[in-house]
Amino acid sequence: MSAYEVAKFCRNCLRDPELRALAQSDPVAGLDRFDLTDQERAHLLAGEVGRLYEAGCSSFLLSYLPRWNLFGLDVSTYAARMRSARRIELGAG
Repeated sequence: MSAYEVAKFCRNCLRDPELRALAQSDPVAGLDRFDLTDQERAHLLAGEVGRLYEAGCSSFLLSYLPRWNLFGLDVSTYAARMRSARRIELGAG
């Protein structure tokens, strides 16, 4: 997982109201515009922001998702999933 395409999706949702509306109405179609891995796509569709964070995705960019209730996320769900995440540090065995 590179995390780049997830970041790109999150940032584009902030800037592009049409993408944001598509992601709200048809999440799969919204994600189809991006070169996501199967794992990234599955985590996004399930609202598993903690897993994406563990894989190296930016918590700042992921925090855009609950603004529009994308993937079933609201602020409290986002916060709970992020709190339960265990950040994998570089160089940790």
